[in-house]
Amino acid sequence: MSAFVDCEWDAFVEAHPDATFFHLLPWRDLAQDVFGHRPRYLTRREGGTLAAVLPLTEVRSRLFGHALISTAFCVGGGPLATNSAGLTGILQEAERLGREVGVDYIELRDVRCGAQAELGEGWVVRDDLYATFEAPLPASEDENLKQIPRKQRAVVRKALERDLTTTIDSGVDDFFAVYSRTMRDHGTPALPRRFFQALKAAFGDRCEILSVRCEGRPVSSVLSYYFRGRVLPYYTGGAPEARALGSNDLMYWKLMRRAAERGCAVFDFGRSKRGTGPFSFKRNWGFEPRAVAHHYRLIRSNSVPNVNPTNPRYQVMIGAWRRLPLPVANAVSPWLSRSLA
Repeated sequence: MSAFVDCEWDAFVEAHPDATFFHLLPWRDLAQDVFGHRPRYLTRREGGTLAAVLPLTEVRSRLFGHALISTAFCVGGGPLATNSAGLTGILQEAERLGREVGVDYIELRDVRCGAQAELGEGWVVRDDLYATFEAPLPASEDENLKQIPRKQRAVVRKALERDLTTTIDSGVDDFFAVYSRTMRDHGTPALPRRFFQALKAAFGDRCEILSVRCEGRPVSSVLSYYFRGRVLPYYTGGAPEARALGSNDLMYWKLMRRAAERGCAVFDFGRSKRGTGPFSFKRNWGFEPRAVAHHYRLIRSNSVPNVNPTNPRYQVMIGAWRRLPLPVANAVSPWLSRSLA
């Protein structure tokens, strides 16, 4: 593993064709400062120049085990390399590190293009759990509406007729209020408020919150990432009345138009589990799924981890969490959510 200065990493990521928002360097400090997870960011040089990078976070969890993840708290990651030798070398370094620190497994999330084909033997692939959705984003509002299937277009138009307003929020409080309520209702611990504050501070205008309001009160809110001409709505929340108001549909429509104004050409609707409501919701907007592959190198574990809410072993915990008073859930969530990397 070679040493690097921060500007070298950033320059390599910005120049690499397969890089994603989740390869950016601030994720290293976010995982460590907010959750206490140790960053293990690997690099490889050729002739003094960076030839490969791999952002890894060492996550120790009593609930889910000990792992090296690329990238923790993200849906993407994996190695970026300029050639096959660089890719092979940095994967060998990752395996050496994994054995040295005694992890159960190494996980690479949604590895892109050439790297996925060249990971080599020993990596176990799982691609049946998640799918991601993206589509071109027309600059024209009329073209954007025509792109949406007829039934969903009617829902959007109905929401546009309601007395709802949209804001771009500088703070995270209104977003967190609806996000944490939604997470509790889904039976999942919410990430802490300070994580979202840290996101805003680390990424600046690449991280933006859009909220839909009814009589000034937030009823739907989304935190999105912007990277290379694409917008990625990532964390969302809605008040109990959001569905009746159509505010979630309006939120995504307004985000599309906001992103088009910012020059984005791709709407990246993000990852959803197959067979869930969010998966169907995204298809209703006319987006077609693409299978997401996670690659695992098993070190001490004998099987691929199954850390997701559809796992039957978590159903009792999910049901209990849904019954918690919201203040209690928000108080306990920061301790638990650090394991949901």
